[in-house]
Amino acid sequence: MPQIPQLPQSAPPRPSSLIHTVYGEFIRRLGGWTSIADLIALMAELDVDGPAVRSAISRLKKAGTLLQERRGATGYRLAPAVEPVFEEGDRRIFHSLEPADLADGWVVAVFSVPESARAHRHQLRSRLSWLGFGNAAPGVWLAPARLLPDARRLLERLDLSAYVHLFLSAEYAGFADLRTAVASWWDLPAIDAQYAAFSDTWRPVARQPRTEDPAEAFRAYVPMLTRWRRLPYLDPGLPEPLLPDAWSAGAARAVFAELHGKLAEPSLRYVEKVTGLAHPQESP
Repeated sequence: MPQIPQLPQSAPPRPSSLIHTVYGEFIRRLGGWTSIADLIALMAELDVDGPAVRSAISRLKKAGTLLQERRGATGYRLAPAVEPVFEEGDRRIFHSLEPADLADGWVVAVFSVPESARAHRHQLRSRLSWLGFGNAAPGVWLAPARLLPDARRLLERLDLSAYVHLFLSAEYAGFADLRTAVASWWDLPAIDAQYAAFSDTWRPVARQPRTEDPAEAFRAYVPMLTRWRRLPYLDPGLPEPLLPDAWSAGAARAVFAELHGKLAEPSLRYVEKVTGLAHPQESP
């Protein structure tokens, strides 16, 4: 495969983001723990040196994502509290939403945060935006109705539900043209540009023959997945009549699916080889 390119006008993924991907996609499936020495060896394949790995691990530990644990060697395991986050990520990342049906309606989140708890305002705005909600007015956010379960889980997990009212609305009743209104609630050109940049960057890699080298697969797959995993969250899966012309999401999903099919399994074999961990066999 060719040298892994960078997205235009985009910095390389941060070491902490790459480690997050490695734990979420591989270590989680191999028991959730690995030694720091083996993690450093894996990250070396991604051109991340030991000090950068240790610094990133420190940040992830402080954030509550990883817990230090010694099992013969010093290592880190995923904190139990983040498992629901990764499970939600699996649904969004690997089962990206097709455009919703306009007839299904909307979920509307209305929040009011007292001045004494104003720090939660930014948290609510950023987390709802991260889920794919659009901002219709101050304190009013909406998304296709099928995002209601994700919104409920997120707000309950972050202890923010006391500030939010959730409504289901069957249809838009006016007064502005809905397509025009939606374009003001979401930054669709920015989302589309990220999809297009992903396709432009990774399509040449997807067109290459399937690699037989697990290390080479790992070097391509982890940066690709790290880039991709943000996009299904930013994209609300709006109904097709409301999307801009030539929406780039479908082409980007096809590129991702092609690379995932080619690279995920040999990448897992490489992680198993480096760490000595084994993926549990399913019962017959």
